[in-house]
Amino acid sequence: MDDLIAEFSDYLVGTRNYSVHTASAYSADLADFANFLKNFSGGDMGINDLARVDTIAFRSWLANRQKRELSFKSTARALSSVRGFYKYLARYHGIKNDAIGLISSPRVPKKLSKAISPSDVSDMAGAIRDIDAKEPWIAARDWALVTLLFGCGLRISEALALRNLDIAGAPENLRIVGKGNKERIVPVLPAVYVTIKKYTDLRPFGNAPTDELFRSVRGLPMSARMAEKVIEKVRAFLQLPDYVTPHALRHTFATALLSDGADLRSLQELLGHSSLSTTQLYTKVNMSEIMDIYEHCHPRAGEQE
Repeated sequence: MDDLIAEFSDYLVGTRNYSVHTASAYSADLADFANFLKNFSGGDMGINDLARVDTIAFRSWLANRQKRELSFKSTARALSSVRGFYKYLARYHGIKNDAIGLISSPRVPKKLSKAISPSDVSDMAGAIRDIDAKEPWIAARDWALVTLLFGCGLRISEALALRNLDIAGAPENLRIVGKGNKERIVPVLPAVYVTIKKYTDLRPFGNAPTDELFRSVRGLPMSARMAEKVIEKVRAFLQLPDYVTPHALRHTFATALLSDGADLRSLQELLGHSSLSTTQLYTKVNMSEIMDIYEHCHPRAGEQE
């Protein structure tokens, strides 16, 4: 089954234009499924065996994931990976399994993200400067990353994929390649470019046009985990809540635009959401903030009818 999973991963990247990261996540889900089937059936599963996997086996796998305390969101994605794998097998190998269609995805509770207060974002500049006082170029890099996430609403993977040629000449817009290799145009505020320019002027390496914009201390491309650690250090330094993450900066960007009157379609385009329903979550966030203000401030909020 390992060969089939590798084949499917190549198909996702080469034919469906999925990112390597996404294909790797699918492969990990399928490896988990394959390992369970091996233990469940008492041996390795061949391609023809996959057609005979029944609802008992599928539901036992889902129950096993719950027993391992894996999140509903993780399991929902894993089941989606398995469904995609079976569609691939049906199309390219003639392997059909009707049982997978009878399995329902676990209900994933939609959590409303929290926006970071503007004052906390402003305080991050001083915190980063103090944390990296001995390495001014690192401080400039980290603040440029924060302002890019907060000012343009990029995903961390999108920000780290930018190259020097993408920001050459102080562009008013960035062409971003997001999930599924979908392109979108994102405006760049002058203040954001100023922080990027300061960083690139101080940066000791990685200045070739095709080099990634954000570099590690050793001159390598900055990883997502490195970026997360930047925010973790700032969060600890300022004693901010746990929800202050790179994604929260993107969320704060979206919430601010919606509060200032941006329409959902425009916001969907700026964020690169494939579905408007994803963008609509921000209206729920906004309404929860309004209700909180009402309950705490309106003179008649506590009256009973």
